[in-house]
Amino acid sequence: MNQPTQFLKEAVSELKQATWLTRQQAIDSSKAIVVFVALMSLYVAGVDYVLSILIRAVLGR
Repeated sequence: MNQPTQFLKEAVSELKQATWLTRQQAIDSSKAIVVFVALMSLYVAGVDYVLSILIRAVLGR
C-alpha cells in the first residue's frame, strides 16, 4: 500500500513543478496545430491527386 501512495505523492509534486501554458498560449498553439494539419492534409491530397493522374496515364485508363 505504501508504493502507490508514494507514487501519487511524487506525481503530484512533479505536476506542481511543471510550467503550464497560459490559456492564451494554449489557444495559440492549438490554432497553429490546426493550420499545420490543414496545410499538410491539402499537400497530401494534392500529391495523391497528381499521382493518381500519372498512374491513370501510365495504365491507360
